[in-house]
Amino acid sequence: MLYGIAAATAALLLTAVLAAALRAPALRAGILDRRRQRPLPLLGGLAVVVVTCLVAGVGQWTRVALLGEGVGELLAAAAAIAALGLVADVWRLRARVLAAGTAVAAAWVVPYDDTGVPGGMLAVGWIVLTTLAFRGLDHADGLAGTVGVITAFGVGACAAAEVMDGLAVLLSVVAAALTGFLMHNWHPARIGLGACGSLFTGFVLSSAVVFTRAGYALGPSAAVVFCLGAVAVADALLVVFARTTARRPLLRRGPDHLAHRLRRLGLAPQGAVVLLGAASFSSVLVGVLVHAGWTGKGAALWVAGAVVVTVVVLVLLRVPVQQPPRTASTQVSGHLRVRSG
Repeated sequence: MLYGIAAATAALLLTAVLAAALRAPALRAGILDRRRQRPLPLLGGLAVVVVTCLVAGVGQWTRVALLGEGVGELLAAAAAIAALGLVADVWRLRARVLAAGTAVAAAWVVPYDDTGVPGGMLAVGWIVLTTLAFRGLDHADGLAGTVGVITAFGVGACAAAEVMDGLAVLLSVVAAALTGFLMHNWHPARIGLGACGSLFTGFVLSSAVVFTRAGYALGPSAAVVFCLGAVAVADALLVVFARTTARRPLLRRGPDHLAHRLRRLGLAPQGAVVLLGAASFSSVLVGVLVHAGWTGKGAALWVAGAVVVTVVVLVLLRVPVQQPPRTASTQVSGHLRVRSG
């Protein structure tokens, strides 16, 4: 317990310092995104990844907080995905490359002894979907970090209920690191998470959910994992349906995401993030309650219904979507490296 508190505190402070230090190098190197027509450095995710791996590695090396069976491999695979994301932040990479890399990493970490091969394949598909959907959340200042912190605490509670102490500590470190990053990412953001950090966070969280639910029945497990990733899934579904109904290519950049449309409905940038954070908290709470057995899996139907209604309403309202500029956000879909000067 004491190490967990110390590790979380260290992760928060180190990430805040490192994210601030990486801002200037990102500006000089031209590793930038455009966020509402202003340049945004993209190395904040690197700070989250480095600090998380460092703090977790120290605990493992000193044997003060062992990660546990399979968790070390999970963190190593997440670091590899983060490296692929960093390449995507610096150079353009196709979405299929990111999906393929995530699928390989997910296939490596899934505990097939507990899930079985069919369940393991479903778990791989869910990890890939959630990881890429979480990357899509990095379209607004503070959104990916806020949802990431809330989800990390929820999954950590599930891990603690399963007496997976190492995994619970890792998730608390991830939550703390994201909190330190949010000190620089709240609107107006001074540094962004980028594909490096968003893919890393999405992969760790979705894989951790699979670990905590391994060995349980498929129906309740599906309810839990859906609730814990509901906001990211809703955002991805909204993009798919909006672009399909508008007959626009799915991979073409455009402000079709949740926060974009909420802002066009009149919410301030901070208000949109707070609203989506509250939605994330509600769905994650349902997931934790279902996992702990304090409510039935039927409660997840309310979350699913809310997701469907939100997506359908925002699509049917046909909230005006402006055509994106050529330097649109890399997190919408695809990447465009913006050089300063």
